[in-house]
Amino acid sequence: MKSDEHYMRQCIAQAQAASLRGEVPVGAIIVDPTSGDVLSAVGNAPISICDPTAHAEILAIRDAAHKLDNYRLTGLHLYVTLEPCAMCAGAIAQARIGRVIYGASDVKGGAVENGVQYFKSASCHSKPEIRAGVLADECALLLTQFFKARRKK
Repeated sequence: MKSDEHYMRQCIAQAQAASLRGEVPVGAIIVDPTSGDVLSAVGNAPISICDPTAHAEILAIRDAAHKLDNYRLTGLHLYVTLEPCAMCAGAIAQARIGRVIYGASDVKGGAVENGVQYFKSASCHSKPEIRAGVLADECALLLTQFFKARRKK
């Protein structure tokens, strides 16, 4: 399997593509750690598909589950450029993702190391391994540049 940084660069490419579509630049991929295969690669799409649940993580989970014909993604790895929110953390737990690797922390909306810290709650039955801060500066810069450009409009 390739490095976490290798896979995070693929997430960054998905985030950049989302930004070009006018979406908040967040990208996610799901990887099979046994083979190293990328099962799903997507960017945020709530605006373009008029769906408030269309965060990159949710779309990646849906896509991988469909491809595997299984709603459980036990042991797979989810890479995402931004700390997952509470909604996405709940979906990650329900899917039984084995490991979550993310780039930038999200003090306002994150739910892993910030906010509700979903995976530390007693009601969370499936707790993935977490690695935070992979290419964090690059991931954060995408968001900073995106919102700076939007404020100018």
